[in-house]
Amino acid sequence: CFALTPDSLLEKAVALRCIGGTYGGQRKATNFLCLVLKLLQLQPDREVVYEYIANEDFKYVRLLGAFYLRLVGSAKEIYEYLEPLYHDFRKVRRLDADGTYRLVHVDEVVQEMVLSKEFLYDTALPRLPARHTLVSAGRLKPRQSALEQEFEGGLKKELEAKLAAREAADARKREENEAAEAAERAERLQQTRDR
Repeated sequence: CFALTPDSLLEKAVALRCIGGTYGGQRKATNFLCLVLKLLQLQPDREVVYEYIANEDFKYVRLLGAFYLRLVGSAKEIYEYLEPLYHDFRKVRRLDADGTYRLVHVDEVVQEMVLSKEFLYDTALPRLPARHTLVSAGRLKPRQSALEQEFEGGLKKELEAKLAAREAADARKREENEAAEAAERAERLQQTRDR
């Protein structure tokens, strides 16, 4: 990680093969952690970090940008730019402290960054206010779940189908009743003629 520029740092980030903090008996730093520290040293523009996060081709570059933003970003930025990563279900390799690799998903890592951990990759994360606090203060919009729209659309279609089926059943009953009434009238008419 010596003498890196923002351009050469991106080349190193593309070559990453795992995420993690330190590992082994000597607690050697992973390349991921070295690049995070180099980003902290270089302090790139936020637009560069946003591009790292938006990069869909290289998952480790995306996680590098996300972790850097989690360390230096405001609460609003963190929620706005990291929540879309909840829909990234690709697998990544994590190097644990004992030197073993473990497969995790990108959305799990982001969940750990945003919600559940105070320390991640041997780094203390800055305190993050709860999302609902920012929403109630008007600094953040309520979260829209991708499943919510699908669920509401599916529920609406299901209700429409039930309503259409009920209307069709009612129409059949009316036709049957009208046919039965017509048959009764015809039978009564026939009986009055026969008398």
